[in-house]
Amino acid sequence: MRILLAILLNALALGAAALLVPGIRLEGWGDGPGAVILAYVFVGAVFGVINVTIKPIVSVLSLPITCLTLGLFAIVINALMLMLTGWLTSWTPASFVVESFFWDAVLGAIVVSIVSALLNHFVLTPRTQ
Repeated sequence: MRILLAILLNALALGAAALLVPGIRLEGWGDGPGAVILAYVFVGAVFGVINVTIKPIVSVLSLPITCLTLGLFAIVINALMLMLTGWLTSWTPASFVVESFFWDAVLGAIVVSIVSALLNHFVLTPRTQ
């Protein structure tokens, strides 16, 4: 159940990035709202798999430069994960398009990080009141 919730939160964060950043969009889905939702869920699942498998390896390998930049290189890593998601979904019916690395992917990574943090705080944090 937690995996499905994580996929839905990824889909919402990617949807927010596609809405706010002009160079990020989803192509190849049908006309109905159900097709759009399924396309975002599919892309959210691909993004989740990339974040679970590839991102930790890249983060560990780039730890020295991340420390030198006081953590700002993490934005570049997140932008690379967005670009990788776009590249992997380019062969599927619902493709996530990131036009350029510098500004589109970087701004998209910032938007995805902020929206994911807010959604995780409000959805996944247990309330003790």
